[in-house]
Amino acid sequence: METIRLRVGGRRRRRRGAAVYIVLVLIGAAIGAWIGWKQLAPNKEHVNPDYGSGYALFYEGNSLDRHAVMDGNELKLPLSAIQEVMGDNGPIRYEEESGSIILTTADHVLRMKTDELTATLNRKPYELRVAAEKQDNEVYLPVEPLTQLYGLQVEYKPASGTVTLLQAGDTAERVKPKNEKKSIPIRTKPSIKAPIVEQTAGTGVMRMWREENKKWLYVQGADGAVGYVKASDVTEAGSETVPMAETPKPFIAPKLTGGQINLTWEAVYNNPIDTSSIGEMPGVNVVSPTWFELKNGDGDIVSKADAKYVKWAHNRGMHVWALFSNGFEPERTTQALANVDTRFRMIQQLLAFAQLYDLQGINVDFENVKLSDKANVVQFVRELTPLLHEQGLVVSIDVTPKGGSDTWSNFLDRPALGKTVDYMMLMAYDEHWATSPEAGSVASLGWTEQSLARILNEDRIPSEKMVLAMPLYTRVWTEKDGKVSSKAIGMEKAASIVNDQKLKQVLDQESGQHYVEYQEDGGRQRIWLEDATSLKARVALVHKYKLAGVATWQRAFQGGDVWSTINGALKGQAKQ
Repeated sequence: METIRLRVGGRRRRRRGAAVYIVLVLIGAAIGAWIGWKQLAPNKEHVNPDYGSGYALFYEGNSLDRHAVMDGNELKLPLSAIQEVMGDNGPIRYEEESGSIILTTADHVLRMKTDELTATLNRKPYELRVAAEKQDNEVYLPVEPLTQLYGLQVEYKPASGTVTLLQAGDTAERVKPKNEKKSIPIRTKPSIKAPIVEQTAGTGVMRMWREENKKWLYVQGADGAVGYVKASDVTEAGSETVPMAETPKPFIAPKLTGGQINLTWEAVYNNPIDTSSIGEMPGVNVVSPTWFELKNGDGDIVSKADAKYVKWAHNRGMHVWALFSNGFEPERTTQALANVDTRFRMIQQLLAFAQLYDLQGINVDFENVKLSDKANVVQFVRELTPLLHEQGLVVSIDVTPKGGSDTWSNFLDRPALGKTVDYMMLMAYDEHWATSPEAGSVASLGWTEQSLARILNEDRIPSEKMVLAMPLYTRVWTEKDGKVSSKAIGMEKAASIVNDQKLKQVLDQESGQHYVEYQEDGGRQRIWLEDATSLKARVALVHKYKLAGVATWQRAFQGGDVWSTINGALKGQAKQ
């Protein structure tokens, strides 16, 4: 019997041990389940989004690391943020010395100053509700003119403290919860363990800015907070597009007789042009006399305009696009372009001259300009063009082929200028210039085409804005004692040399021009001729690239039947 009791007691101890073990296992499992549940359970903590101080700026869901300011009930935006977002879509210039801010569009120029409520829009008074201001090193602009001129939309959400910028034409995709009866959280990070910055109602809509690792979407809620939602919790809700700013109809240049531009420049020096000595110019529909020149750094302009010349041109059905030159003086150009007051002084004078002399356009010819003035040239043209358009005037600008000197080529921002002006005149000369170290053509055909194609392709200038400017002059090159020199001559003078010297013309395939040479005073004389052959070949480029037309420098250099040749070639009726 004692033995039996011992066995029974042992079983009881073993059963108690097993029970304890089971309890411990169950407790461990419960703890593990609880820990697992905690790891898998979504975070329900709500936090206020921390975007720094109030009025944090966002564009396309991204922080701009800058903030707006509030003036009463009006927001003001930092200029640096506007420029970052809009770029060339909103050309805005700030000039610290005068506190001036200039906003330009294709048809408007708005000038305001910091701490002033009165501005000017296209020379007319424009009242602001709040003034622009400068705080520390940042300039803040009122929202109203930005919306009016550029269509910029600005959304302020007090709940999140965010200010969202939307450009005209921007499109944003939208999403909404799949279950309209269930709200979904927007989290600080793409994880269910991240805290919630905004809860979107089942019927709410969010902007979707981008996809994050295919499981999460980066969104912006109705209260302006930005964060992440699970892609599986939402469905598409269409898209929204910011409307474009209301703008008047684009400026349309007055029609010209013959359609395509056939312009010739009229070089005017001291005396008025004797129009009675000018023969017929069939096909020429625009003349551009060199009448206006920058006098000094204050923006004063010297005029040699002649009402009789305008009447003569109009009687022959020609438009007058007077040329405005900087006098090729870099220092005075720098001073005149440096601030809005001197630029506006130039513009006002050009407008007055155009009205006084009944002009149809202004041709800008700035040359020998410092590279540091590149942006200032663009700014001047941006301020000039809308005001000239308002008066019905065509705006054109002369440019050189790309490459070479900073002061004669690289200072020209051709893409920016091409977006602003009506026409861009490519002065396709001088391939070989007056002091060139070697003799050669003023404008060989291959070089001309290469120069044209480079601007069209690299700078994206619309072909319908491009005008090919051709030389009506050449150079007599003298090679003597190992030195090279040249002098410019017109077409008639070149033809007389050929006749007097009884020279045989040879077609130079490389230049696409007739070529002659002869000996004189112990030196070799060489001429690449400008004639019907070279002119027709260049006009063929106008057809090939669908350009707006041609221009010629300058009328007094013409010879033979140059005008009939160009006119016939433009019309595709040139005689072979």
